[in-house]
Amino acid sequence: MTAENPPAGDGVPGGGAECGREELRSGEGERRDGGGAESGREELRSGDEPQQLWHGRFEGGPAEALRALNDSLMFDRRMYRHDIAGSRAHVSMLESVGLLTAGERDRVLEALSVVEAEMDEGRFVFVASDEDIHTAVERRVTELSGPAGAKLHTGRSRNDQVVTDLRLWTRAEIDELCLLVLRLQQTLLDQADGADDLYLPGYTHLQQAQPVRLAHHLLAHGWALARDVDRLVDARRRTDVSPLGAGALAGSSLPLDPAQTASLLGFAAVFDNSLDAVADRDFVAETLFALALLGVHLSRMGEELILWASAEFGFVELDDGFSTGSSMLPQKKNPDIAELARGKAGRLIGNLTGLLVTLKGLPLAYNKDLQEDKEALFDSCDTIRLTLLALDGMVATLRFDGQAMAAAADSPYSAAVDLAEYLVERGVPFREAHAIVGGLVRDALAGGGGREAFVASVIEDPRLGPAAAALLEPGAAVVRRHTPGGAGPGPWSGQRDAFVTRLQTDRDRIGG
Repeated sequence: MTAENPPAGDGVPGGGAECGREELRSGEGERRDGGGAESGREELRSGDEPQQLWHGRFEGGPAEALRALNDSLMFDRRMYRHDIAGSRAHVSMLESVGLLTAGERDRVLEALSVVEAEMDEGRFVFVASDEDIHTAVERRVTELSGPAGAKLHTGRSRNDQVVTDLRLWTRAEIDELCLLVLRLQQTLLDQADGADDLYLPGYTHLQQAQPVRLAHHLLAHGWALARDVDRLVDARRRTDVSPLGAGALAGSSLPLDPAQTASLLGFAAVFDNSLDAVADRDFVAETLFALALLGVHLSRMGEELILWASAEFGFVELDDGFSTGSSMLPQKKNPDIAELARGKAGRLIGNLTGLLVTLKGLPLAYNKDLQEDKEALFDSCDTIRLTLLALDGMVATLRFDGQAMAAAADSPYSAAVDLAEYLVERGVPFREAHAIVGGLVRDALAGGGGREAFVASVIEDPRLGPAAAALLEPGAAVVRRHTPGGAGPGPWSGQRDAFVTRLQTDRDRIGG
């Protein structure tokens, strides 16, 4: 995936972790969301600042209430590197088609480099007219390069500029998040490899069903995460389309070359329809869906860890570094990471739902409603990143109690289906075999004799006997699951090999 990205020397961010959030934190204070005191409206200069990009149509400036509602700088400033990259590509294209001289191009490129350095180092001074990061960059470039800077926006609208930035940002973000998912998958595999022959009850309806090997259970989550990687990669493919050159909605009468800017920015394709190019936020919705479902899978994993860490289960011991205590109860050790993973799923689903509701009534082409795409996307990406990192640490440091798991899994009732299959192997129709064993279970429970009474009834039943009762011995049932993909030790090596291959395949296609 990263093979499509332009070289770093071009100053154009491509995919991969190196272009992710850690790089974009520069100049944004201590907050990942692009906040920080320096970005607050109260910190912006007033007075003789430049006017809005659209001031020519208006006699006066915008009301403060409009600015407060309209301005997006507080959250879209995190895209500054991508906005500068888009401007570099655009100005290079303008020179190649004769709309700028080589000297003008060079002055603008030099100014863009200065702006990038100022933002990287936290020295960039925003002014009140900077309603978004795009305005801020263009305003400062014009200050630095004079009349040449005033040509930067030639043939470009903020409509195609904004969505270009967002596609660049999303493309890089997907790459980084995929690597974090792969990291958690590797952690699950490492824990599975260290599980040896540990087994625990498998559940349906949260009722003990059949014993399964711990390694098999852990990789069940690993395979779900593999599908999440698939969805993110697929969303990235449709994100990787350049809208730059679509203008406000209808293209331009100028001799622009959208294919050239797409190539410079490392996009795999160019838009086909200018109206669709500026209105399309499918890629945001798809990414939000992929992140929401990933969050659901992390929530399910968290729910199991919460149960397993409880005194009622006692299957795992949490590491002190990845658990919390109680302000009142000295004995408590709380699985807060798992609980937050469970809770954050609702937030991720809400972000997806909110965007879909925003999009459903929009006519073509661009509408200001589309400004609502970014906060939802930024929040979901930040939320998933934090959850993946914390959950990975929690899983990596889990200590499993094999005795507690085995004690819960060794109930003879958990091997009831093995008795039915024993009868099937001897010619008894399964439905009849099911009824026979079910009757023995019922009678043992009704008689109050418990597990011992059930085992005794199996031994005494002429259709079963001691050979069948041996299937109820501790640990016997789990080794009998030998069908492909099953929970026994036989299929494990094949499943493990397939999972390792899948991990490497995904690392190769993501560039990790």
